[in-house]
Amino acid sequence: MAGSRASDLLEKAKTATGLEDFGEESFREGLEILVASGDAEAGFNEIGKAAFDGQIVSFLSIRLQVEDWYARHPEIDEQEIVAPLIGLGLPRTGSTALSALLAEDPAVRFIRNWEGILPVPPPESATEHSDPRIRMSEEMFVRRDQLYPRVKSMVPSTPTGPLECQTFMGYDFKSQLFQAMAHLPSYVEWLNYKADLVSTYRYVKRVLKLLQWRCPPTRWRLKNPSHSVFIGALNEVFPDARFWMTHRDIANVVPSVCDLYYEFTKAYSDQVDKHYIARQNQEWTELGLRRVIAFRDEGGQDDRFFDIHFRPFQADPFPILEQLYAFLSEELTPEARARMEEWRRTTPRETYERSDPAEFGLDLDAVRERFRFYTERFNVA
Repeated sequence: MAGSRASDLLEKAKTATGLEDFGEESFREGLEILVASGDAEAGFNEIGKAAFDGQIVSFLSIRLQVEDWYARHPEIDEQEIVAPLIGLGLPRTGSTALSALLAEDPAVRFIRNWEGILPVPPPESATEHSDPRIRMSEEMFVRRDQLYPRVKSMVPSTPTGPLECQTFMGYDFKSQLFQAMAHLPSYVEWLNYKADLVSTYRYVKRVLKLLQWRCPPTRWRLKNPSHSVFIGALNEVFPDARFWMTHRDIANVVPSVCDLYYEFTKAYSDQVDKHYIARQNQEWTELGLRRVIAFRDEGGQDDRFFDIHFRPFQADPFPILEQLYAFLSEELTPEARARMEEWRRTTPRETYERSDPAEFGLDLDAVRERFRFYTERFNVA
């Protein structure tokens, strides 16, 4: 049944685009497992069913269009992605604010929200600030705010602001993007423990090449907390990458992530299991932290990481930004700093009312004890 459903969605994407070539077959296993999990486990309401299928067809359609551009312009593959700076670690730790501040530097490149909606046709420098997809993104943000009213205050974002790599990973159907929106236990189990993410990161690189082809600069700033879970595959595809990692008291992080997942999921299902959301998030958080710690400690990779603690960063990010630029051997120019200061001055802080952790079955003392290996390793207050 799942194979038939996946085939139907593949055909819809072909019909929508008039294209046939999806490129390498790496995406098909994830697609079939995702569809099977969604149909059997997610408990979608009518809005959820339509959104689930719509997102899959959209990602497949984009993949077709990416491959079409490469077929017509094979020189795109000659582009190089050199020493990107990649943010990973825990979500809800100031990583969104840091990513947005770094994106204010005109000398760097990042994935813009409007490029995540539709990365093809690839942007051009001459029209990057007037591209019609910016308006499309604005309209999507309006619909998002209607569907998830609290998200606007939980994760401040703009059409021209930075987007996580999750979306581009979705084109290979190996992304934690899906689990944030739905109850997908079998897909999550496969993704975390069985899936090969090397093809996924190769596809992310493929899309980054397309984006920078006609629209530099080429010094990439990327971010995605779940990269920690797949650090080995990420490193295989980006062996010259450098990383920043944000840190915060785990008892603040886990309830906040659960709250965010609940806000998304409840729009698509009338029966949301909050306790499952908490169990799932603790599991992948622990898995990612243990994997990235092992990568840093056992692999001798610690000098590629720049660690940032939440409280001092929230109090004054600029001494930390100066240290980060020194770590990169790059200059934090007066123009970049002025733009960062303006972003910080004009962007509101989180104001939403948080849910009671007990609603998710969370005992914060137990959470802290479970993650003691992490807090002691990084001296997290």
